[in-house]
Amino acid sequence: MKYAWIDTQRAHYALSEMCPVLEISISGYRAWKRGGFADRCRLTDAQMLALIRAIHDELKAAYGSPRMVRELRARGFSASKVRVERLMRENGIRARHKRRFKVTTDSKHTLPVAPNLLDRNFAPAAPNQVWTSDITYLWTDEGWLYLAIVLDLFNREVVGWSLKPRMTADIVTDALTMAWFRRKPAPSVMHHSDRGSQYASHAFQDKLTEYGMTCSMSRKGNCWDNAPTESWFNSFKNERVHGWRFATREEMTATAFEYIEVFYNRKRLHSTLGYKSPTQFLNNWVSAQHAEKQVA
Repeated sequence: MKYAWIDTQRAHYALSEMCPVLEISISGYRAWKRGGFADRCRLTDAQMLALIRAIHDELKAAYGSPRMVRELRARGFSASKVRVERLMRENGIRARHKRRFKVTTDSKHTLPVAPNLLDRNFAPAAPNQVWTSDITYLWTDEGWLYLAIVLDLFNREVVGWSLKPRMTADIVTDALTMAWFRRKPAPSVMHHSDRGSQYASHAFQDKLTEYGMTCSMSRKGNCWDNAPTESWFNSFKNERVHGWRFATREEMTATAFEYIEVFYNRKRLHSTLGYKSPTQFLNNWVSAQHAEKQVA
């Protein structure tokens, strides 16, 4: 795990700085990079199964076999796809099942709506070009909570979010405000959402104008026009909500914070990003941009 972490930080720190702090040798790190630890880190089936179970519990059953393979390798262990699939299948270890969700969009209003400028182009070339937003519902014993998020499509990072007991316009304006203060993008971001009354409201549209953003909205009744955000909610509910009881809204808020800020943005391996976390993917992109500038 130490070697994998050093590998992600090479663009920011020298080996001579990191290795002594982590109490490992530079030669050891270089051997790991060449694959020299493959035999040393190969586990028996019993050892591998114990490690898979530990990761499965640690990540609250978030990973199926494809992500589990990459997580094991990132931690410095030799792991084949066939072997991990077999061990997980034989021992009933699987990712939490997906469920269908209710629609939260209230598009029965007379407010103006924007055209679908995004047109399902879900792969922008750089950060802060396209942000997408949506709202979902979360049940607690104290009543409903509603979660609004703002997703940067480039690295699928949740850059802004808000949880409130009512699904009013301020929930989406607060999420957008958080995103803007975190990223402070140039006034050229396309913001895409559904046609819900919260996003069509004067308060939210005024906020988009203030930040110099272009508004795009999905076609009526077409959830696929905002598929990445829908997918995020699916992952969150599947990995942290379904199967658990939340006695208070405070418990749900703590769960949302842990998932977004601690796990998803920083650690969760994302298949669209080549099985890197949103933070790692963005850091790698920034490092590559700096390298290109130095060469030029």
